[in-house]
Amino acid sequence: EVQLQASGGGLVQAGGSLRLSCAASGFTYDDYAIGWFRQAPGKEREGVSCISSSDGSTYYAASVKGRFTISSDNAKNTVYLQMNSLQPEDTAVYYCAASKPGWGSSGILSLIPHGIFGSWGQGTLVTVSS
Repeated sequence: EVQLQASGGGLVQAGGSLRLSCAASGFTYDDYAIGWFRQAPGKEREGVSCISSSDGSTYYAASVKGRFTISSDNAKNTVYLQMNSLQPEDTAVYYCAASKPGWGSSGILSLIPHGIFGSWGQGTLVTVSS
């Protein structure tokens, strides 16, 4: 069973930075992606970024491109989301998720579609004050 543990959220002022971590374990397959999603109060869940386990390709939502960077440390089985230039609209609960098998090389990852992600960690709250 795939398990994910997200951490690193907190309170930061606008313009500040945070780094989220997602510790993953339990994979019995190789071709998958790890994604970051967020959900603000009263809003739908939004795909933020994802990274392919197959070739390391990375994808970003337009709202965070240029400010957020996703990376992975395979030795630690951890995926990071470095968030810079944070704005109040980035306030949300952030979740990491692992895709179902076989999606690690799919071009659909560019859409960061939550439907292909089958394992979810608990969220970590990011609050950006103005």
